[in-house]
Parts: sequence; C-alpha cells; structure tokens
Amino acid sequence: MSSYPPSGPPPTTTLRQRLADLRGPAVPPRPLDARALAALAANPGCGRRALLDGAGVDKTALAAALGSPAAFGQSQFAIVRGNSFEARVKGDGGAELLRLVHQHLGAGAEPPGPDARVPDLMAAGPEGRAARTALALREATAAAAASGAWTLLDHPMLALEVAGSPAYLEPDAVVVHPDGRWTVVEIKSFPMIDGAADAAKVGAAARQAAVYVLALEKTAGKLASAVVGHTVLLVCPKDFSNLPAAAPVDIRRERAVTRRQLERLTRVEELAAALPEGLSFDPARPAEELTEAVAAVSAAYAPECLAACELAFHCRERARAADAVTALGRSVRGELGALTTVEEALAAAAGSGGPDDPTAAALRHAARLRAEALEAAACPC
Repeated sequence: MSSYPPSGPPPTTTLRQRLADLRGPAVPPRPLDARALAALAANPGCGRRALLDGAGVDKTALAAALGSPAAFGQSQFAIVRGNSFEARVKGDGGAELLRLVHQHLGAGAEPPGPDARVPDLMAAGPEGRAARTALALREATAAAAASGAWTLLDHPMLALEVAGSPAYLEPDAVVVHPDGRWTVVEIKSFPMIDGAADAAKVGAAARQAAVYVLALEKTAGKLASAVVGHTVLLVCPKDFSNLPAAAPVDIRRERAVTRRQLERLTRVEELAAALPEGLSFDPARPAEELTEAVAAVSAAYAPECLAACELAFHCRERARAADAVTALGRSVRGELGALTTVEEALAAAAGSGGPDDPTAAALRHAARLRAEALEAAACPC
C-alpha cells in the first residue's frame, strides 16, 4: 500500500452542502416564494435575510428559538375563504377567469370559447414542474400563432435565480393570449369595493406580481415570439360577495424597482463563505449559540421590517441595544449621514460637531425650534 498522499486538490464543500450545514442537518429547506422575494428586494442591504432565505432557513422557528417570536400569515379562516374564492374563479375549466382576462386585457381578440387549452402541469419536484411549465408555455405560444387559441396555466411553476440561488415561484395563473402575449393573474381574497381595492394591498400584490413577471421573462427570453405583458390582472371578490371582479394593474415601476434591487443582493455563496465553519442556524441549538450565529451576519433593520420579516423583533431589539439610528427609520438614517447612533445625534443637537457640518447644524437648528415651541406652549400668557 502506497504511503504517498492522494493526488489532486482536497475535496471542497459544495454550496448546496454548505447551505444545508447552515440550515441544520435534519432541517428541510424552506422554499422562497414571491412574497418573500418582494420583501427581500425591498431591503437589499440586509445580508442576514439574503443568507437565511437563500439557505432555506425557517425564520419563524429561528425567531421563536431566539426568544423573539413573530406571528405572520393569514388566519385559517382567511385561507379557507381565499381557496374557496380561487376555486370559484377557476371553475368550469377557467371559463370565468378567461372571460375576465378577455374583458380587461383582450385587446380586440376573439373571446375564449370552450376549446380553450388548460394543460396539465403535474411533474415530480419543483425542477420538474418548472420544466413542464416552460414546455407548456412554448406549446401555448405555438398554438396561439397557429390557431389563435387561448391557454390557461393553473398554478405554473417558474424558476428565478436570486443571489446565486434558485427560487421556484408559483403564481395563481398565467394566461397566453391568442396573440402570444403572456399575462400574470393574481387572485386575492381582499374585496374590491365600487371598483377599487385597498391601495396598500394592491401595492403589495403588484410587487408580488412583479417577481412573477421577472421569472416569466427568463423563460420568454428563450422563445423568439414570446412577449410578457407588464399589465397584470388582479381578481378580487366584488364588494362583499363571493363574485369575482377584476382590474388591470400596470407593474412596470414595481418590476423595474424589484429587478434593480434583486440584482444588488449579495450572492449567497459570498455571505456563506465569510462565516466560520461549524456555524448553524438550526432552531434546535441553544438560544445563546443561535444569537451568536445570527449576529455573525450583518443586518439592515428598519421599522418596515416588522411587516415583512419574521426576525424583525429580534433585529429591532439588537438595533435598540446598539443605540442605532436605523431603529428610527430609513428616512431618519439617511438624513443623519455619518451619525450612526442616537447618542451621537443628540450630542450634535446639543452643540457638538464642527460649524461646517451641515447635519450637526440642522440638528442644532431643530433643537432650538423645539425649545422655542416648548417654551411658548408653557407660557401662561
């Protein structure tokens, strides 16, 4: 038996194995969805969220293990109601859904008839379903060019690379028009009253749909005749009934913002490579060890995170403990410039800082105005 060491470079840990080690050996990966990607794109500077989402870490379980649980998601009643409404909209082979698409985005095409195509998209695993969806889109585009056929894809699977890691996304529906155009359809359970829905909820739906459009564009890039529409159809219950109403939503602005933000995300492999070996976010580990592991990844907390991230309460507690001005909001952080702590900002308002420092001068001026206002309010005359 030879005593020489084996030739060749030492075995390296693949990214997949590295992310599995970070997640925990017995913890299955939590897939990214469009809602999570939209929230991630809204805060591209947060390496913590990028790494945890890229590794498939269950942030809900991690937050609970850290002692800062956060309740997110719809109630069971809302989920049941939403599923019932979606089944109604897609009933009878998607006839009502196709009618709404033709009514609002038909652009003079012939109305869909009983011969509209609804292909079977079943396949093994997300990769298989994504491949089957891509094939169905190709076939639907060819059928549209040949015979002007409408095609409804019910819960297709789309693939999108995010920070070097694949994400599989599942929109409610994608419709292929007779002219070959692809349209994303978002079905929501919040009501559309007198033809208008809650602006905040419509905005969230638009940002989510923008992620689907970006993923569709990746597939469309492989087909010469495919065109992805930048107007999506939002379908909601009409008034307080279970009848569907629809409205077109132009998501070009949301698409541009989301694309730019996703491109700015630090690649997951770079974040993982900077961490020490043996570090893990497995929720089964002790809270002290998890706290150290989470602290090893930089975060960019803002109050807006409270509505979008399961770790927001933990990050807020740490930001407050560090006296960081980020806890006051992104706008305040931007105005304070090089002042990174609340103590530094208060000191500047009290008179510290050079006369040529515009931030310190603005804080001193604001402090004088506040003092004058309090003095006037306290005056008994």
